[in-house]
Amino acid sequence: MPLPLIMGIVNITPDSFSDGGLFNSPIVARDRAIEMCGQGADWIDVGGESTRPGATCVPADQELARVIPVIREIVAADPSIHISIDTSKSIVARQAIHLGARMINDVTAGKHDPAMFDVAAELNVPMILMHMNGDPATMQDAPAYDNIVQHVHDHLQERVQSARSAGIGTVYVDPGIGFGKTVEHNLELLRNLNTFADLADGIVLGISRKRFLGSLIGEDNPTKRDRATALLHALLWNAPVLMIRVHDVQLHAQLRMLGNSLLQSNH
Repeated sequence: MPLPLIMGIVNITPDSFSDGGLFNSPIVARDRAIEMCGQGADWIDVGGESTRPGATCVPADQELARVIPVIREIVAADPSIHISIDTSKSIVARQAIHLGARMINDVTAGKHDPAMFDVAAELNVPMILMHMNGDPATMQDAPAYDNIVQHVHDHLQERVQSARSAGIGTVYVDPGIGFGKTVEHNLELLRNLNTFADLADGIVLGISRKRFLGSLIGEDNPTKRDRATALLHALLWNAPVLMIRVHDVQLHAQLRMLGNSLLQSNH
């Protein structure tokens, strides 16, 4: 099984949980994207609305003002960079793709904006569909499920079927680690990633720096959770994951190099 592709995170937000405010300048964000690609990122995920627990919705015009100049700068600097637009708004996705983004990453799986599927189908770009319980403002208010794995599976299966029916050719699923889940919910999903392997064209996993990792290792500072993130990815070595979404690209590129060396046959 090939080791996962690496998606580097570039948040153009003042309030993201670990890197809010760091890349608000289009030039700084562009340089960060180029740096990540040089370190080994296969994709760059650009987002202009925080989805951390407790975050509130950002108006479309404000989100556009954040992400469009950044995408324009990245494409001008290196049009070969694969950009994903992290948004739940079809107007943001459409403009981003017209400027050169090549994939949509929607944490609401098309539920926030019913026109999102039409945009992805019309512009013929892949789409990542994530499971989220509620919305960022309320999702961590005592989340409860009868069976978390079955619930997420059924939700994603329905969203994938809707996306296919809308004409989207390539669809990926993300179990939404940390989005409306307790620590144990997250662990149960990670133990059962095989359950989601056949739902779509691949699994995208986002565990980087998340609060549940901090709870497990006793680290309150999100920026100090990169090693734990990489260690957990290593423990999930054999899981059927197509792509990992991370803040520290260099660390995970090194992990992938080590993995590929171990997997190489001597024959």
